[in-house]
Amino acid sequence: MRILLSSVIFSLSASSTLAQVPSTVAAEGGDIVITPILHSSAQVEHAGRVIHIDPWSVGDLSQAKLADLILVTDDPGHHLDPDAIAQLRKPGAPVLVTAKAHARFPDSTVVSNGQRGVFAGISVEVVPAYDMTPGEPYHPEGEANGYVITLGGTRLFFAGVGQCVPEIRALQDIDVAVMPMNLPVDRMRPIPVAECLKTFNPKIVYLNHYDNPHSRWLTDSSVNPPPDVEFTAASIRALAEALDGTGIELRDVGWYPPYPR
Repeated sequence: MRILLSSVIFSLSASSTLAQVPSTVAAEGGDIVITPILHSSAQVEHAGRVIHIDPWSVGDLSQAKLADLILVTDDPGHHLDPDAIAQLRKPGAPVLVTAKAHARFPDSTVVSNGQRGVFAGISVEVVPAYDMTPGEPYHPEGEANGYVITLGGTRLFFAGVGQCVPEIRALQDIDVAVMPMNLPVDRMRPIPVAECLKTFNPKIVYLNHYDNPHSRWLTDSSVNPPPDVEFTAASIRALAEALDGTGIELRDVGWYPPYPR
């Protein structure tokens, strides 16, 4: 298995200096360019089109491009940020949200688990995102979305936040998966993430939403950086080891800016 792990994960820092470094995936009509922004926020480009997933103004959006399509996975502020949407949205660009998120941001289009459609010329499939194990924060079935988008014949799955539910295990022909890790009460730790990936076997996997304390600190950086309670470097190594021999390429591109030294 080819594993692209940045050397920074082997440092004592919980974050990566590689945040916002683009990564490319080959596709018909030119490469797909995936740029991590922060936590679950990402920019995806292909053939002149731009998609933003969970745009969040706590991240650095100064170099972000205007979006033809915006996908929002859930309703908390680090997923649904009206200010970031206003900054990045092209006039008339669809903003796809859950029903719960629509109540907070009415200028949007509600899409439900299992729905399929074409938005801004891009094929979108809505995949359920929910938890099966109780414990706070809990993600009930039907309140959050993952998305499969097809660009240049390549299928990219953004899982949203939740566990490896049957609808995810049933996915087919996924080329790229973006998966959360290190969620609380032992949901989606490295081994469960690896076992989940083996069920639908994407070619490439990226991790996101894996350092919640760091994310919270970024909203109030006046306090000292929190301890790395997720043991982020070790958990990424553990996932890499669990995927060894599967043929799944793990790309650690970094989703968090470094703590000040």
